[in-house]
Amino acid sequence: MGGKVMKNLQLLLEKFERGLNPQQPEKSEIRAIVKGYGEISSIFAVEGLPGWVFKRLPLFTDEKVARRYSQNYLHYTGALKAAGLILPEDSVTIVNGNPVVLYIGQKEIFGENFCHKLIHTLPENDAIRMAENILGEIKKVWLYNRQMAPEIELSIDGQISNWAMNDDNLIFVDTSTPLFKVNGDEQLDPELLLNSTPGPLKWIIRKFFLQGVMERYYDLRLVYTDLLANLYKEQKPGLIGALLPLANEHLEEDMKEITRKEIDDYYKEDKFIWQLFLVLRKMDRWVINNILRKRYQFILPGKIKR
Repeated sequence: MGGKVMKNLQLLLEKFERGLNPQQPEKSEIRAIVKGYGEISSIFAVEGLPGWVFKRLPLFTDEKVARRYSQNYLHYTGALKAAGLILPEDSVTIVNGNPVVLYIGQKEIFGENFCHKLIHTLPENDAIRMAENILGEIKKVWLYNRQMAPEIELSIDGQISNWAMNDDNLIFVDTSTPLFKVNGDEQLDPELLLNSTPGPLKWIIRKFFLQGVMERYYDLRLVYTDLLANLYKEQKPGLIGALLPLANEHLEEDMKEITRKEIDDYYKEDKFIWQLFLVLRKMDRWVINNILRKRYQFILPGKIKR
C-alpha cells in the first residue's frame, strides 16, 4: 500500500473502531460483515474498504506493546516468505484507545477458493492431491528451520482452513499470531493471548493449556496430526485414510509414524478445549455487558459445527 492509501486506511479504521459494536458488528456506525471465524478472532470486511478483510486484536495495554507485536508479525511473515510460502498482500494498523487495537488486513480471497471449501467441491483425487501439497508447504517451514537453526525457528498452524488456492498456487492466510523463536526464546508474549480469555480463568488456561497449545505448532508431527484431525471438524473424515500415509512420508526420519488412533484422540481433546473456551468466553461477555455494563471487546463466533 502507498503512503496516501495507508493514511486513509488509518483514518477509516480509527473511525470504525470508535463506532464498533462487537456483539453486532453489522450494526456498527461503519458496517462490518463477518466473513469467517477463527478459534480466537473473527475475520470481517469493513464498509468503505472493498477487497480487504481484517482481524481485530484488542489485546494491548499501550502502543509500545502493540508496536512490538506488529514488528514480530512483519518478522514472522517475512520469514514464512523466505521459507517459500506464498502469503496474501497485507497491512498492519494500530488504533490507539483503551485497549489499543491492532488490525491485520489481507487482500480478500473469495470463500470458495479456501481449501476447506474445496475439499467438498473437488473430485476426491484432486482434493487429496491438494491436501498432499499442503503437507509439502508445511514441510518447507521445517526445512527452513533446519537451515536457519538456531537463529530462528518458525511455527505454523497448518490446518486446511488456513490455506486457499489462487491460480494453482497455495496461499497461507493464518499469519496473525506470530509464533517464532529466536535462539530458542519465544518472541510472542503468551500473556497477550490470555487477554482474550475470561479473567477468573486465566490461571487455569495458563497452567494447563497455553504452553501446550503454543508448543504444538513447533512440532511437525503434531502439526500434521492437527491438520488430519481437523478434517473431522470440516466434515470430511473420509479423507483421513488416504492422507495419513502421505503425512507419514513427509515426517522426518527420526519421527514415529502417526496412527489413526492418535488422530481420533487428538480431535476429541482439541474439540473439548475449544468448545469449553468458547462457552467460557460467551459467559464472560454476558457478565461484562450485563453486570459490569462495559463493552466486551471481542467479536465472538456463533455456533461452530465440529
